[in-house]
Amino acid sequence: MTDAGTAAGMAASVWTVVVPLKSAAAGKSRLGVDAALVRAIGLDTVAAAATAAAVVLVTADAETARQAAAIDGVRVVTEPEPRGIAAAIERGLAATTTPHRAVLLGDLPALRGPDLTAALDAAASHDRAVVADAEGTGSTLVTAGAGIVWASAFGADSFARHVALGCVPLDIPATSTLRRDVDTPAQLAAAAALGLGPRTRAASPHAFPARPR
Repeated sequence: MTDAGTAAGMAASVWTVVVPLKSAAAGKSRLGVDAALVRAIGLDTVAAAATAAAVVLVTADAETARQAAAIDGVRVVTEPEPRGIAAAIERGLAATTTPHRAVLLGDLPALRGPDLTAALDAAASHDRAVVADAEGTGSTLVTAGAGIVWASAFGADSFARHVALGCVPLDIPATSTLRRDVDTPAQLAAAAALGLGPRTRAASPHAFPARPR
């Protein structure tokens, strides 16, 4: 096994990453794209995360759940109906069994597993930790260590609120794919420059280059 493979295996043994995904038809209004692309962004995020740790996907979207069930390392928890991100996170955390838990937002179409592994490794030495988005105002990843009561505050300007909750900001490079979430067309183009996942690229109306190897 390679060093990268060993690191990912260690992360998978102690971390579970919960990914809450909205219904594809309802998500990403500011991005102005169709449900197929919204779903593809979420599934590429989940697939990349599953190469770094165990993943619990929470969604009320039946088609997203169906496709995610085919991804190795992903456990799908369905919601009867959407009840908001806090309720989805609670439902996902209830399905975790590892000592360390994390919540990853599902709008990271350029995410690569090693970037998530590096963040989880860094987070392991803190009770709570947070990764800022590329703009520095939102949060893409929040973590809690073994025995630590979960606390999160996702939404507008969530980074400052997570720090106020005791989350330690992780020193993740600005170029990390873990920081490039997408809410607007400009942000999707920035993610494309990093290399989109295959589902997002296939569903996009624009011609984006393949992800670098």
